[in-house]
Amino acid sequence: MRQLLMSALLWFAAIGCGLLAGLYFAFSAFIMTALGRIGQAAGISAMNAINVDIVRSLFMPLFFGTTLACAVLAALACVRWQEPGAIAAICGGVLYVVGMFVVTVIFNVPLNNQLAALDPASSAAAPVWVRYLSDWTFWNHVRTIACTLSVALFIVAIAAR
Repeated sequence: MRQLLMSALLWFAAIGCGLLAGLYFAFSAFIMTALGRIGQAAGISAMNAINVDIVRSLFMPLFFGTTLACAVLAALACVRWQEPGAIAAICGGVLYVVGMFVVTVIFNVPLNNQLAALDPASSAAAPVWVRYLSDWTFWNHVRTIACTLSVALFIVAIAAR
């Protein structure tokens, strides 16, 4: 039963991390650049619309479910660290929770909240938007890398089992 639980968690975590890595990669690779290019009011309005819709979508169960799976996986692997793939599972779980979840909560969400409080057309929004594009994208790069490395580590753990 424990083996089945570990296998299911590894597969779920790998798939969840992969899906989130792809989403974050899209924002890092082209979405934020496009939003910055279309003009301040339109870019801010579009990003605010994305931020409203994303919390009402299937993203949220995937976001929280993958985070929970990674945390549980890391904890279970710590208890059985000597088993094949356990170290990779611990590293993948911790990297994901810190590099994706903690970064999102501490950096990306407060930046989103700050952006939501702006009048997109005001001149006061200009420096905030420029800083938002830079800072939010930097932390999104961190999330992309953390998710991608976690996928790789979970694949290593699956292969080792």
